[in-house]
Amino acid sequence: MVTIKDMAEELGISTTTVSNVIHGKTSEVSQKTVEKVEKLLEEYDYVPNISARNLARNRSKIIGVAMKSRKDKYENIIADPFFGELLGVVEAEIRSRGYYMMIYTAEDIGEILRYVSTWNVDGLILVGMLHDDFVRIKSKYKKPVILIDSYAPRDVAQYVNVGLEDEKGGYLMTKYLLDMGHRKIAFLADNMEGVDYIRYTGHQRAYTEYGLKNDPEDLLIIRPGMMERESSLMEIYEMSKNYTAFMCCSDYYAVMLMNYLSERGVRIPEDLSFTGFDNNMLARVVRPALTTVKQDVRKKGTVAVKCLVDMIHGSVPEENNILLPVELIIRDSVRKID
Repeated sequence: MVTIKDMAEELGISTTTVSNVIHGKTSEVSQKTVEKVEKLLEEYDYVPNISARNLARNRSKIIGVAMKSRKDKYENIIADPFFGELLGVVEAEIRSRGYYMMIYTAEDIGEILRYVSTWNVDGLILVGMLHDDFVRIKSKYKKPVILIDSYAPRDVAQYVNVGLEDEKGGYLMTKYLLDMGHRKIAFLADNMEGVDYIRYTGHQRAYTEYGLKNDPEDLLIIRPGMMERESSLMEIYEMSKNYTAFMCCSDYYAVMLMNYLSERGVRIPEDLSFTGFDNNMLARVVRPALTTVKQDVRKKGTVAVKCLVDMIHGSVPEENNILLPVELIIRDSVRKID
């Protein structure tokens, strides 16, 4: 393989000049020399050895992204509109800052730990970690780490998280439904951990402010696994007659249930109102259009990458728990009860 030194000798110029042309630093190189170097690069089909250069700088220029998935929920977590959009934003932001992205998804934190602890990356973004997940990873991985949408206990370990005003989102949506006259509201989630649990606490706060009792039986847990989903949806369909509104922890579940019930003759919103959370593509294309809580996924991804790159370069974050704002988006899926 031809080297920079070989090309410099062939052209009768310095290796520094050849290197500057390769890396786009041509302000002090004549146009004629630039053209000669570029022609030779094309002839030799020269590809710079980025790995060797970064190794010399003691940096890989790679940022790792580890996502904790759930086999019972996703065959492919990246197919979920929220995670797909988030990863797209993160990758674009990482690339714009001169880095490359390496990604790994698994449901077993032990498996994630085994891989990320061996990665030669400059920093790590963790998505969807719960409880002691971060503590276990941090015990093995000593480089800068940013979490997204994670609720590790702060009294156990210090960390930097980029999240959302999830409690406020749950509160605002419940308050809206109560203001619209609804009193029998089902809260639908697939677990009571992390963001879903925090959104449920906001749901409870709105009930308390109204002086109403929030019945635990109105918390409906959908079983997301492919084998169990049909029976779970059928159970929810039978229970839907007890409610005037469904408040779903994601647009994904809201749209899934809306379609399932509509196929069985339930009119939305005439018979049953629906709300979601995220304001992703599904919320905008379903009919009736879904009332939901908006989060800025683009901002979440860009803020996380910026914080991590700053930490890689030695900056100390001014804030450890960055909670981005939410906004209520009113569309057509909720009716007013007089």
